[in-house]
Amino acid sequence: MILVINPGSTSTKLAVFKGTEKIVQENIDHNVEALSRFEKITDQYAYRMEAIMGWLKANHIKPADLIAVVGRGGLLRSMPSGTYLVTEKMLDDLRIGIQGEHASNLGGIIAHAIATDQGIKAYIVDPVAVDEFEPVARISGMPEIERRSLVHALNIRAIAHSYAEDVGKKIDDLNLIVAHLGGGISIAPMKKGKIIDVNNANEMGPFSPERTGSLPVGDLVKMCFSGNYTFSEMKKKMRGTGGLTGYLGTNDARAVIERIEQGDQKAKLVFEAMGYQIAKEIGAMATVLSGEIDAIVMTGGVAYSDYLMAFIEDHVSFIAPFIVKPGEDEMKALNLGTLRVLNGEDRLKIYEEEVGIDG
Repeated sequence: MILVINPGSTSTKLAVFKGTEKIVQENIDHNVEALSRFEKITDQYAYRMEAIMGWLKANHIKPADLIAVVGRGGLLRSMPSGTYLVTEKMLDDLRIGIQGEHASNLGGIIAHAIATDQGIKAYIVDPVAVDEFEPVARISGMPEIERRSLVHALNIRAIAHSYAEDVGKKIDDLNLIVAHLGGGISIAPMKKGKIIDVNNANEMGPFSPERTGSLPVGDLVKMCFSGNYTFSEMKKKMRGTGGLTGYLGTNDARAVIERIEQGDQKAKLVFEAMGYQIAKEIGAMATVLSGEIDAIVMTGGVAYSDYLMAFIEDHVSFIAPFIVKPGEDEMKALNLGTLRVLNGEDRLKIYEEEVGIDG
């Protein structure tokens, strides 16, 4: 059995798999007041560990029966995609938050502790810090600012593997454009399995249910220096209350569709504008692959919207076959990434070697 650990800001998702079969899964909600007492995310280690061990006991899962533990990868150094062994240098970077503090940093730390107690290995799979950009993709147009790779790598690569399996190939044999459509939107050209470019979903690309995406920079600068907004207020407008939320007061695509069906023309315009921008970004990423594209694959929660998928397909189907694989399952993706290594289908990666630091 494989234990999967995915810490969020106020909860921890847990699952146990036997092969590809999910034995049990649950989302443990933590007391927000209790979490607020901890100064740093990593200070929550003992608190969350106690909850996880209690959950295992309650579900009659014996740690001795585990063959591996996998945690959601955190904000590590920029690194290639893949499944990684949790090592001491990785643990050091997770503890200090080398690229920032985030609850997912605890995933590798907790996984390593449980695995070590049982004499087995701990892993992480395709963290947000996956960076496979080609040098030309890093140039922004302003020397002081570099384009960075922050991407929904876990779901994007899981869906790419799923599509490749559907057509009887490996992702290393394919050129794909994969669009993850959730609270944020990542549209990634994958060249023979590598994510060689992507819009930073927090600040670039199409607007999404909660985020503004790219904005007219001159007008944005004027707003920032108008004196009407603080830094935190502007940050919130860009990520949290932008996109559909800003225009329509909701981040729920289903609610927007209901309004469209009731004749709400503003909702129709804004929703189609989001689809229009997604289609434009797909078109832009097609140029990254020089038009040599096996498929465009749509995924994420918003991909359940048949209305939006049909709108986007009308605009991009001339580029490549249009495939819809809606939803996301991070727990399944973490398990499958671990199984590919355990079964010898993928090479296990070592953090120190891949990011170029001394072991």
